[in-house]
Amino acid sequence: QVSLVESGGGLVQAGESLRLSCAASGSIGSINAMEWYQQAPGKQRELVGKITRGGSTNLADSLKGRFTISRDNAKNTWYLQINSLKPEDTAVYYCAADYTIIRDSGTEVGRSWGQGTQVTVSS
Repeated sequence: QVSLVESGGGLVQAGESLRLSCAASGSIGSINAMEWYQQAPGKQRELVGKITRGGSTNLADSLKGRFTISRDNAKNTWYLQINSLKPEDTAVYYCAADYTIIRDSGTEVGRSWGQGTQVTVSS
């Protein structure tokens, strides 16, 4: 199992920056990729981007340039950096870990979600 705890959200003004954190515990070595999602009020949850075990990152085209995904292996923490925040970035942001745990009893493939962190951007 993998557990995720998010932090770093808040109320900011347009143009400011935030770094969201996603701290993992449990079977961290089983994580294949970490994804970030945003869910704006009244909208579906949408993929922001992901970082793979090997460190490769992909971001939604519309978010490239202002959003960056990274990780600190020593801290078992993944990050979503958002610069030049806009009111339309207001959303709950979630991290999600795709993992594969191999046990003697079998292989578990799953996804764990963080609890979400609220980002509110005022104009």
